[in-house]
Amino acid sequence: MHPALPGAYDRIPERNSLVELDRNTLLRLAIFTLVGFGAAGLILDTFWGGNRIHLLVWGRQNLAYQLLIGGIYGWVSAWLGWRLIKTKWLRPQRIFFTRLIRPLQLSSIDIVLISLCAGIGEEMLFRGALQYFFGVWPVAIIFVAIHGYLNPFSWRLSLYGLFMTVVIAGLGYMTESYGLVTAMAGHTLIDIYLLRVLSK
Repeated sequence: MHPALPGAYDRIPERNSLVELDRNTLLRLAIFTLVGFGAAGLILDTFWGGNRIHLLVWGRQNLAYQLLIGGIYGWVSAWLGWRLIKTKWLRPQRIFFTRLIRPLQLSSIDIVLISLCAGIGEEMLFRGALQYFFGVWPVAIIFVAIHGYLNPFSWRLSLYGLFMTVVIAGLGYMTESYGLVTAMAGHTLIDIYLLRVLSK
């Protein structure tokens, strides 16, 4: 168990230039994710994927339905994920992520912006393009692995990673069944929920 006490975060100092820089770096990375990953997905789709992203965006259901289904899926998945993170087995990971996120002092606008950039940009690349080439489960595993949640040296973190792999595969199946906006909405809501609770 980590020696940190639950109230240790109350002693985090006020925002300083280093924290501000970290926050700004995170926001820049979010914008890069939106533009860079989104562009990569479009390029892959245009030249090798059969121009299916625009069809996936409109999907088999209208956008309002996609947003509703994706939002519900994302909120429920994030709630379940947070219940898992709060277990005693994952306490060291919870402390680590809280210490990583809370000092950034992200505002609600920051959280929504970061979540939207990740939700749109990453889904354009992974569910919009790469899933076409490799399939739902391989892309879900790759996606979770590059986020660092499938760690052979940490069974605790990998336990959370297995849960997230199932959740991300769900986004993949929803993309094929309803449309890419469903996955974007689900991904965005997951990030908003988890960033908010970790920021608190």
